[in-house]
Amino acid sequence: MAARETPLPSRLATAELAWCSVRAVGLLSGIRTPPDGDRIALSYRSDRVLTIDGTAPTVWAPLSGFWQTADGWVRTHANYPHHAAALRRALSLRDESTARDLERVVRDRVTDDVIAAVDDAGGLAVGVVPEQPAVDRALRRSPLLELERSSNRSSATGPIGSGARPLDGIRVLDLTRVIAGPVCTRTLALLGADVLRVDPPHLPEPGWQHLDTGHGKRSVLLDARTDRFRELLHHADVVVLGYRPSSLARLGVAPDDLLARHPSLVVAELSAWGRDHPERAGFDSLVQAESGIAVVESPDGVRPGVLPAQALDYSAGYLLAAAVIAALRRREREGGGWHISTSLRRVAAELLGMPRQDAPHPVRAFDTAPHVATFDVDGLRLTTARPALPGLEFAAPRRWGRDQPRW
Repeated sequence: MAARETPLPSRLATAELAWCSVRAVGLLSGIRTPPDGDRIALSYRSDRVLTIDGTAPTVWAPLSGFWQTADGWVRTHANYPHHAAALRRALSLRDESTARDLERVVRDRVTDDVIAAVDDAGGLAVGVVPEQPAVDRALRRSPLLELERSSNRSSATGPIGSGARPLDGIRVLDLTRVIAGPVCTRTLALLGADVLRVDPPHLPEPGWQHLDTGHGKRSVLLDARTDRFRELLHHADVVVLGYRPSSLARLGVAPDDLLARHPSLVVAELSAWGRDHPERAGFDSLVQAESGIAVVESPDGVRPGVLPAQALDYSAGYLLAAAVIAALRRREREGGGWHISTSLRRVAAELLGMPRQDAPHPVRAFDTAPHVATFDVDGLRLTTARPALPGLEFAAPRRWGRDQPRW
């Protein structure tokens, strides 16, 4: 099935981006069979089939969404409780406030004032703006994924993969959350890597979100400043980072710090806005709004629109996994440590530079049954999308934070 037959209809080339991202991982893993477009579409929209004990979780919090202001639109993200609390503080909303309350509060305020108030309170809101072709062209002058060898001169490591799968024997520390980073590390686990996800004890993850992207990984709660974490790091081959660059620096796990201490490490860094914006937090939905995608995908030329999936997240995750495999192969031949970086904003610029059409193709329905799997996760009956990579099947995810911090 060709990329154009992947049912992710949009004006922008979402289907082509998705198909190529998955295909890149497959080719670097030695998988010659092209991916199935239906399987890719469901993988990118896995929340459409996700159920836990037969119930579909609520994916979007009530205060996350588009809101019309006096002079335009803003997009908020409040899925995490601390972001929702910050948004309520910024706009003087009560704890029990509803989406209707938020809509009423912002409609008479100008966009910049809303954004400034939310930013000052530690929340997340961006303006919905038209695309900026000059900005996107400048972003596209840099590689979609930057791959740099560190100045350390460690020796070649020999062949990667000690078993039947390409990454058997490779140890990956996963310091990511939400979608893009977890999709990357889930893909590495699918290919045989021993993946240990590490989360800070004070920042809970929505249980459904972890179960949807946690396949084949173990999950621990551990402070990155502890000796135990440093011991895990000492024996890792790959570290995948998904937090703000400034947060990583404060924890002592910025790429340069890691490579200085561990000269043979592969460090894969993903952020929302790129290294030029180290303090900015963000999510796929916010990048779609501020990059111009929401305007391009408007259903009527007035209301903001969205891509048919959180395609920036998923594509970044698959592309980052492909780059990790490429870096490991470079390391086995040339030695050295390797730093990979990309951002959701850079992926957005790529998508905005691809051929587009005046209107989305009609939605093509397909049978989802062949593309889902069911697992028992400590007594929970979990249904999720099957892998987009042909010929492989996920191992069951584990409960968030239930494992021990050891390889």
